[in-house]
Amino acid sequence: MSKPIVLYSHATGPNPWKVAIVLEELKIPYTSKFIDFADLKKPPFEKVNINGRVPAIEDPNTGITLSESGAIIEYLQETYDKNNTLNYTSSPEKYLVKQWLHFQMSGQGPYFGQAVWFTKFHSEMIKSAQDRYLNEIKRVLSVLDRHLEGKQYLVGDKATIADLAFVTWDTMIGRIFGERGNEINIEKDYPNYYAWDQRITARPAVKKIIADRQAAMASAKH
Repeated sequence: MSKPIVLYSHATGPNPWKVAIVLEELKIPYTSKFIDFADLKKPPFEKVNINGRVPAIEDPNTGITLSESGAIIEYLQETYDKNNTLNYTSSPEKYLVKQWLHFQMSGQGPYFGQAVWFTKFHSEMIKSAQDRYLNEIKRVLSVLDRHLEGKQYLVGDKATIADLAFVTWDTMIGRIFGERGNEINIEKDYPNYYAWDQRITARPAVKKIIADRQAAMASAKH
């Protein structure tokens, strides 16, 4: 029996919950250790991740300490997914999964994150900045929607780590647009993406983590 992996997380940040989804999907024992934003840049946690960001993991079964959500997800799949239920072993599918995982990390994550910053937290409400990143969300959705034409999943005939990596940022689209929600109609404007998102979020492990995150966010407010 594997010893539980320690997942360093935060209640609101989407990236640690990407890792939690993969842990749940693969039924890997783990415990979540929530770190306050104020403590991320302090020496105790910087010994775990010098960059002062979550997620990070400590795996007592292999002795590795690892940060960066994409790297962690690939590590978990390669180390614990012995039957490759969430990946492929042959080309081109093996590399197409990496392609879409990297698109999530380089395209979806940063653009969605900047949209959150400029619509919710920046000291000045700069419409041009908001417009840029809200439009980038639409562009990312369009890329996924066009790719998913006639497809159930991003690669091949099953959900992979690439599909799962998009979930936690996608759940924030309504919150990000907020009062500007009338500018986007996902079901109508991106029907292939919408069907895929419904398919992925119906998975038991994904539903559990979405609920766990909502509970953690509610608890953090009190």
